[in-house]
Amino acid sequence: MTRSAEDFTELKNQLKIYADQVRDYIFSKERNLNIAPEDLRTSMMDYLYYGGKMLRPGVLLFSCGAVGSDVQPAIPAAAAIELFHIWTLVHDDLIDQDDKRRGKDTIHIKYYKKALDEKVLHLTPEQAKHYGVVIGILSGDAIHGLSISLLTELFYQNKIRPEVALRVIRELDNTVLNTLVSGETLDVVYSKQAIQDLDETRIIDMLWRKTGALYEFAGRAGALIGLNTDDINHPWVKAISTFTSKCGFAFQLLDDVLGVVGDEKKLGKPVGSDIREGKKTIVLYHTLINANPKQRKRILEIVGNENATEAERLEVIELMHQLKGISHTREMAYTHLKEALENLETIPESRFKNLLKSWAHFLIQRDF
Repeated sequence: MTRSAEDFTELKNQLKIYADQVRDYIFSKERNLNIAPEDLRTSMMDYLYYGGKMLRPGVLLFSCGAVGSDVQPAIPAAAAIELFHIWTLVHDDLIDQDDKRRGKDTIHIKYYKKALDEKVLHLTPEQAKHYGVVIGILSGDAIHGLSISLLTELFYQNKIRPEVALRVIRELDNTVLNTLVSGETLDVVYSKQAIQDLDETRIIDMLWRKTGALYEFAGRAGALIGLNTDDINHPWVKAISTFTSKCGFAFQLLDDVLGVVGDEKKLGKPVGSDIREGKKTIVLYHTLINANPKQRKRILEIVGNENATEAERLEVIELMHQLKGISHTREMAYTHLKEALENLETIPESRFKNLLKSWAHFLIQRDF
């Protein structure tokens, strides 16, 4: 399923065009935000300035175009899904206690440091750290609210049927929201459980909830808006949402692989952080299944140990290679991507269908 790097030129160019349009749209709304203090207002846009390929907005717009529609009326939804994704990142960084996002300070760390330097506040280091956490929580909440409000523009600004706008809002802020937060909660719970108390099916369910659900929504929302229908059982809506769901899950699997073998500078976060945090990934689960008792004991001594050294984390990564945890996870991702592409067969041929296919192939070869 591999393609040459040249095959992704059109995909990357189109993603950049849509990313610029989405950022411009969001920044046009920023001027009307009635939010104080300044730290909260600026923190809402920090991750947008950090960059990113904006894959979810791109997939939503590709899906809209794939059902034969002009994509411009769907721009508010593309902006909404990016902001929705961003607030989950802000809160996820808090939960995981991560210091970096795309190579820069996470929100809670940035405003912790700012509070330390702000003489007028007179905060102790402990108080400044709590202030950073507060800004992280509240900025995530405010971004979430802004994301949902933008979906109303589908009707108010672009005259999409109100039933469609309401369907999209309910899907995102009920079904997807509950799925995502349950997946995040399970991730935290599983990280504290012994690996032998889990099985692959439960880990797969947790991973899909964390990533697949939002990608599924991107496809579904794009198709609903493009068709201007609220019928989630429309054959094209179902086909595209299943495609994006399976691709989203494959994305998470490959993200877990990159978390242990990727380039830290490209990832923008420490390689091996999942090992430190004790994340129950398919990589880890399959590695332990193939490990002998001595290897299993050694792995479990290191995984989830915040005091583990860099050398010890590298030891676990080497075992993940040797015991086929990494290759097994890659193969599982390839299988889901193959199944995903089969769902596009019923969609009419078009440039946008080809962009969706190109995106699926791009996921396999990504190294960012």
